[in-house]
Amino acid sequence: MRSSNPVFTRRGFSRDGGYAGFNAGPQLQTGNPYAGSPTNPYAQPGNPYAQPQVGPAGGYVPPAPTRAGVMTIDSVVSRTAITLGTVVVAAAAAWITDMPVGVGVLFALVALGLGLWQSFKREPSPALIMAYAVAEGLFLGTISNAINAVAPGAAMQAVIGTMAVFAGVLFMYKQRIIRVTQRFTQFVLAAALGFVLLSMVNLIVAMIGGGNGLGLRDGGLGILFGIAGVVLGACFLALDFKQVEDGIAYGAPEKEAWLAAFGLTLTLVWIYLEFLRLVAILQGD
Repeated sequence: MRSSNPVFTRRGFSRDGGYAGFNAGPQLQTGNPYAGSPTNPYAQPGNPYAQPQVGPAGGYVPPAPTRAGVMTIDSVVSRTAITLGTVVVAAAAAWITDMPVGVGVLFALVALGLGLWQSFKREPSPALIMAYAVAEGLFLGTISNAINAVAPGAAMQAVIGTMAVFAGVLFMYKQRIIRVTQRFTQFVLAAALGFVLLSMVNLIVAMIGGGNGLGLRDGGLGILFGIAGVVLGACFLALDFKQVEDGIAYGAPEKEAWLAAFGLTLTLVWIYLEFLRLVAILQGD
């Protein structure tokens, strides 16, 4: 199934049937004599990382011993830890220095621009991803500090909620309770499009008529909309896990681990912000 995550779509990850599992990577490592075998389900024409299967005379050609490193769970975890760690450090700096909200909003726009730039690049750029993490962290620290001032404990509750969603989705994905099928992907994309459009309409109405627009960010309707945002973020986590799984199963280049870390960071930031908004609404009520 071709990737639906906009961060991964340009990478060409796709699989036709089956799930490799998070331990599927070793079978495609350098030196595996079966990595290019015609019987390997991942060595298909649609696999952008597949090695040549047939030699000039029709014989089997083993993988070249100089093949570059491939993406593994360890590489994804380490890059994700670096990216999220940068976000946390930047957020802490903004919180401690009591950065003004206006400055935080500017960093949010910078993070948005950097995120879009990386999303449309053909290759992952570690420097660009780290710059995004710094800008995003400064924004998160600023907005978290501001909300925590009127809703004490909101930031910590949002962190705990985000961690719980991550752990829950990972567990259900590994147990195949959640299966990322084509229908599931289409539903998530349609829901995300509707969510974003409603948010934009709400913002425009609020700017024109004042107040809270359509009322999607406070009261009972705001709570329902916030819960929908968290659920949608959880669905995107499942898509992110699928992309990581496919990249490992295909023997994607190691540099793709940075792209996986970027996608996971985007989704976790989304979930955190929705939790932060939810807690603020509940305490405000």
